[in-house]
Amino acid sequence: MTQAKVNQLRLLQQNLQSVSTQKQQIQNQAIEIDSALETLEGAQSSFRIVGKIMIAAAPQKLKQELQERKNAVDVRLKAFTKQEEKLKESIEGMQKEVLEELQQKK
Repeated sequence: MTQAKVNQLRLLQQNLQSVSTQKQQIQNQAIEIDSALETLEGAQSSFRIVGKIMIAAAPQKLKQELQERKNAVDVRLKAFTKQEEKLKESIEGMQKEVLEELQQKK
């Protein structure tokens, strides 16, 4: 029984690692968007890269699109944070169970 729980604990830790990596990527996207929004703040003109070309875009429209992306990224970030917290709680619980079983076997 303990071996099965140890395997389950490893799986939870791998899931936590994966979620943490994805969360970090989302955080990086949020930072990039914030930086772009800050840069656009006083801009008279702006450009957007489409494929391999750069085209002019209205700064206000670009700000709106970036803000929408930022909102979507924030929602994803909250979801990953909740998932990360639940995984941490599960890992802590599983670690306690494994330790208790190991101590009972001694």
